[in-house]
Amino acid sequence: MKLFSFEKLVVRLESKQLAVSIYKITKSLPTDEKFGLVSQMRRCSISISSNIAEGTGRHSNKDKARFTEIAYSSALELLNQAILCHDLEFISDNEYQLIREKLSKITAMLDGLYKSQLKN
Repeated sequence: MKLFSFEKLVVRLESKQLAVSIYKITKSLPTDEKFGLVSQMRRCSISISSNIAEGTGRHSNKDKARFTEIAYSSALELLNQAILCHDLEFISDNEYQLIREKLSKITAMLDGLYKSQLKN
């Protein structure tokens, strides 16, 4: 079976794992948040890895960098939602820390990827 280039990127693997964690964490959010924070957090988490994947299909480095930039923005949006969930006591300190740590790692990798795409 052929592996596409995006499947080999560590940042894509990390963001995919984050999306799985977000799905598990958001299961415990209040049911009245199903179409609010739950939906938004899940879409953001999926958007990170999806934009990484989509960007690898682009031919110009400028296009690739744009999708990396969108992935980075989705990561920051997810962080903001996690902060809100923590402030509202929807998620535990441990869940919040897990999300924050994973996002710190992912955004650092995305920043490096972005810079390398603009250099080439």
